[in-house]
Amino acid sequence: MKKLIPVLLLLSVIFTGCNSDTIYTPLYNGKKLIIGVIGNFPKVREENVKFKHINFDKMEESKNLSSEFDAIFIKKEHLSEAANRKYLAIYKQLGLPFFFIDSKKDYIVIINGEISYEDAPDIVDQSYATGILGENHFCGYGLYNNKVNESNIKDIYTQIFNTIYSGKCFND
Repeated sequence: MKKLIPVLLLLSVIFTGCNSDTIYTPLYNGKKLIIGVIGNFPKVREENVKFKHINFDKMEESKNLSSEFDAIFIKKEHLSEAANRKYLAIYKQLGLPFFFIDSKKDYIVIINGEISYEDAPDIVDQSYATGILGENHFCGYGLYNNKVNESNIKDIYTQIFNTIYSGKCFND
C-alpha cells in the first residue's frame, strides 16, 4: 500500500499536466523596453520592461512618442475612446506599434472609425490582444486554449515584447 501511494501521486501529476490550460514559455530577454500604457499597468514576468502612464491628450500632442516609447498599450477600459476618429492618423502615421488589449471587438473598429466601439458587434473567435503598425501591418495574440488565466495573459505579453523587439510579425 505504501508503494502504491507515490505511484498514484505521480500519475495524478502527469495526467494533470497533460490537461493543463496553461502554457509556460521563455521570458523575453531582449533590450530594455519602455512602453506607454493608457490604463493600468499589466502584470508581467519580465524585469527588462518598464511601463509609463500616458493619456490620449499626450498621445495627440506629442510628435516624438517614438523616441520616448517602444510601443503603446491601450487597455480594455479605454478602447472605446481609442476608437475615436481623431486618433486614426496617429495610429497610421506615428511609426510606433499600438496594442489593443482585451478587446471583444475586431481591431478594425478601432482603426477605421466607421462605427462606434459600442455599436460594433462582439466577436467570439478573437485575439486577446492585437497590435498594429501603420496602416497595413497587424498581429493577433490568442490565449493558450482560449483560457483566461494569469499565466496565459503573461505569456501574451511576452509574445508582444518579442514582437516589439524583433518586429517580425509586422514585417510579414
